[in-house]
Amino acid sequence: MTFRQARWDEPLLWEVRPPREGAPEAHLPDSIPPELRRRKAVRWPELSELEVARHFTRLSQMNFGIETSFYPLGSCTMKYNPRVSEVLARRPGVADLHPYQPEESVQGILAILWELERSLGRITGLPHISLQIAAGAHGEYVALRMTAAYLKDRGETQRTEVLLPDTAHGTNPASAAMAGFTTREIPSKDGCVDLRALDAALSERTAAFMLTNPNTAGLFEEDILEISDRVHRAGGVLYYDGANLNAILGKTNPGKMGFDVAHLNLHKTFATPHGGGGPGDGALCAGDRLRDYLPVPRLERKGRKFHLSYDHPKSIGKVKTAYGNVGLLLRAYAFIRAHGEEGVKRVSERAVLNSNYLGQRLGEHLPRAFKPLVKHEFVLSGAPLRERGVRTLDLAKRLLDEGVHAPTVYFPSLVEESLMVEAPETESKRDLDAFVEAFLRALHDSPEHLREAPVNLSVGRVDEVRAARALLLSWRDLEKAGAQGAGGAAAGSAAHTGP
Repeated sequence: MTFRQARWDEPLLWEVRPPREGAPEAHLPDSIPPELRRRKAVRWPELSELEVARHFTRLSQMNFGIETSFYPLGSCTMKYNPRVSEVLARRPGVADLHPYQPEESVQGILAILWELERSLGRITGLPHISLQIAAGAHGEYVALRMTAAYLKDRGETQRTEVLLPDTAHGTNPASAAMAGFTTREIPSKDGCVDLRALDAALSERTAAFMLTNPNTAGLFEEDILEISDRVHRAGGVLYYDGANLNAILGKTNPGKMGFDVAHLNLHKTFATPHGGGGPGDGALCAGDRLRDYLPVPRLERKGRKFHLSYDHPKSIGKVKTAYGNVGLLLRAYAFIRAHGEEGVKRVSERAVLNSNYLGQRLGEHLPRAFKPLVKHEFVLSGAPLRERGVRTLDLAKRLLDEGVHAPTVYFPSLVEESLMVEAPETESKRDLDAFVEAFLRALHDSPEHLREAPVNLSVGRVDEVRAARALLLSWRDLEKAGAQGAGGAAAGSAAHTGP
């Protein structure tokens, strides 16, 4: 199937039909204090419905989307969001709720959130839940805040060090630093935690060990029970990064592995909007050791009524304005209820099967970094591409010209010219085979074509150095750059270089 993305020379709405000068001032009630009144009337582009509809439709045609192409992003599960979940989340009884409504008027949605908490507790083996978490990195930060409070209660304030494997997600060390900890990296051995290195790092300063299982190399940490035992004997907390939970749903869980606390990316595992379809949402699941430190409010049930309770004296407090993003929580709830216990198991079975199928086929053309049998994702090395004068980045750009999103590149960093692929359960064998064919066309293309790709997209190859130095993140930045005569910077950030 030939792919060529739509390319529209689409102006800004302000350029289509700018607001008229001298538009009449809106009448403001006398009750609005002078300091809160606008000094100038709001100026909006004066557009018809058709002009607006065409503008945003054209913009959408210049994007990749999960409805149009496979997203094989390793370390970041990107799966199709079922439309039934969208319908449920947009129902007036849900979409029109306000976070500050009286509890008596939202008992229905609180009941659903209560059931979701129970479901997530069974899935993770960690029964104490907070749905207040905004997303993955927020969950990391909150879990480490809880860890700090727990250690302070025990009088162990000397524990200021968080251990991280060299396969950790980049947000892990950032979250640890934000929570006031220092970090120490633990090297891997054959893609998994090196137990000797872990033993050498554990000490009276150890606050926590942050780990995901399976890890970002797609490998299951087979020594996880031994890791848990050693961390706990050293007095540390074992934290589970839930980004890769999709690989083990219904098969095992963090609680069985000995983890004390886990964050979940509901926008990965449980098929709520991810990336451009956000905002994200998460959950934090804790065992008995950290339950008292979960943020407030906590959802509680008294008889047939539900209540958001602040009566938890050891809690670290409130960490978000409202109790969760209800629209996304409802989508996750629908996903879990639709699949049921057996269906959730099939999700992980299919995801693992898909990734191993792709790994076996692509591993015949580029070296595999670790074991041939993986869980949800696998890592290839693009090092042989250097012999042809190209890099993994060039291969990824060339894949875009085939109409599929590029895999993750240069992560994990312990693999030279790494390229990481994840194939979630929502992809069919037909789609996987089409991806293999596209991958091989890209891989065997000429170095000249690889270095100039992409040419079939609405936006071509950017000048990465110039774009990094002159970030244009909004139309105001673009306007400012143009006013300063920085047309070259604008071209470096967003110029079309294709045909």
